[in-house]
Amino acid sequence: MEILALPFFQRALIAAILSGLLAPSVGTYIVQKRLSLLGDGLGHVAIMGVGLALMTGQSPLPVAVVTAVVGAVVVELLRQSGKTSGDLGLAILFYGGLAAGVLMAGVAGQGAAGLSSFLFGSLTTVTATDIAIIVALAVVMLALTIGLAPRLFAVSVDEEYSRVLGLRVRLLNLLIVVLAAVAVTISMRTVGLLLISALMVIPVATAQQLFVSFRGAFFGAMGIGGLAAVIGTFASFFLDTATGATIVVTAILLLGVAWAFGRYVKRTDRFIPYIEDHGQHPHIPAENHDDEFAAHLRAGNLIQHGDHYDYIHDGHRHARHGDHYDEH
Repeated sequence: MEILALPFFQRALIAAILSGLLAPSVGTYIVQKRLSLLGDGLGHVAIMGVGLALMTGQSPLPVAVVTAVVGAVVVELLRQSGKTSGDLGLAILFYGGLAAGVLMAGVAGQGAAGLSSFLFGSLTTVTATDIAIIVALAVVMLALTIGLAPRLFAVSVDEEYSRVLGLRVRLLNLLIVVLAAVAVTISMRTVGLLLISALMVIPVATAQQLFVSFRGAFFGAMGIGGLAAVIGTFASFFLDTATGATIVVTAILLLGVAWAFGRYVKRTDRFIPYIEDHGQHPHIPAENHDDEFAAHLRAGNLIQHGDHYDYIHDGHRHARHGDHYDEH
């Protein structure tokens, strides 16, 4: 444990833990929106920011954060306006950002080799200034991802129903991609820009094997991400391996363990059984709930039912049907 007395390892461990917490906290919403590869696209845009920083002699982290945020907002606005599809937007992020980053790094005299520590992570290069920026951004991000969890989850699951509830869908979608962009750039020193997408997705998939509710899976993914970061950081030090790759492999191993033992851990008593029955049944309306009540339901009280979601209310499943609710 004497390595904990080394200043560079202390900075590395702090950066790794924060990355392990932040990436899954945003990745939970990204996975719900079926944009699991968004982290890769944003990572390539961040490469452009790193190349710009090398060319101008600035600190890479703040420049990469601003560049990734701007790129994410532009692509999301184009997607919302209908001028480009989600796949096309991701392709623009992938190839345009990567090409621009390598080009500017070459102009700065660094070449592709100068980007390697950002592409695959290099914890030994984390400075005290980087830690200060990472901690400040982490506090803001965790406050948003946790404080706005019901709204962000609703928008990620069903945008149309969120509009019915009066949520500001466009603004919340922009917030999700901005948070993803910041999470990616924060993690470029720990996991690396080419591997950060794995840390945004794999802990979420692991938590889904162990927890039933959204709330449990959300905090479970953060805990699993933090655990993978700690184990991977120590293992990379003793095995003399790349930190980012070691953290990702650790996360995959944890996913394998969860997949094998998840059915014994998951609280199946929280499931409300649903039996498919195509027979004729009478139309049974349930008591109505105003939209304000529905908007403030805890996100963990949603259960997917075919092509829609049921609310759990007093032990019963209620689904919105036009201007009223049905008993399911």
